Amino acid sequence: MQDVISSTIDFVKKTLENAEAGHDWFHIERVYKTALTINETENGHPLVVAFAALLHDIADPKFNNGDEELGPNIAEKFLSSISVDAETITHVKLIIKNMSFKNSFDESGFSSREMQIVQDADRLDAIGAIGIARAFTYGGFKNRVLYDPEIKPEQHQSKDSYKNTTAPTINHFYEKLLLLKDMMNTEAGKKIALERHNFMLTYLEQFYKEWDGS
Repeated sequence: MQDVISSTIDFVKKTLENAEAGHDWFHIERVYKTALTINETENGHPLVVAFAALLHDIADPKFNNGDEELGPNIAEKFLSSISVDAETITHVKLIIKNMSFKNSFDESGFSSREMQIVQDADRLDAIGAIGIARAFTYGGFKNRVLYDPEIKPEQHQSKDSYKNTTAPTINHFYEKLLLLKDMMNTEAGKKIALERHNFMLTYLEQFYKEWDGS
């Protein structure tokens, strides 16, 4: 098992060596470690959890013209090259294709214990101190303003609406980050999420004080 995991880590590091800082190898590493921690109590298939966590952002659609098939296909090609069995590959592809927040607007019909574990780990990296840092890193990457009191957050009702937003970064807290606590699947994920959620609330309170010159 360790040989195929090491090969996967090497592949991901090389593929993402020039990735945007919020979606680079270090993001993958954090999600991978968190997924392994959650799996200690959730008892998902260890290889499926590991592969899905390591490969979940191998070709993030938002950096690849919205192509939602590219990532799963790259994962399939790589896993086939290291002789992973077809059933595991299919499972990993389904997780990669369905775990993103934007897909919560669709009723895909697919879920598994392993997807819930990796999804929680990925969502946990989007909240708390690191989540805040990642939000502003991506906002800077997209040249978005920090905050504009005239532009109110909206509750997106469709995947397209969410994907096409150009709102200030602070709005992203209300349109996604603060919603994640109640979207956790596992007990371990819920516990970690609560602490990170509360940290974000404290951060926002301080942000508005400073914005107002207090």
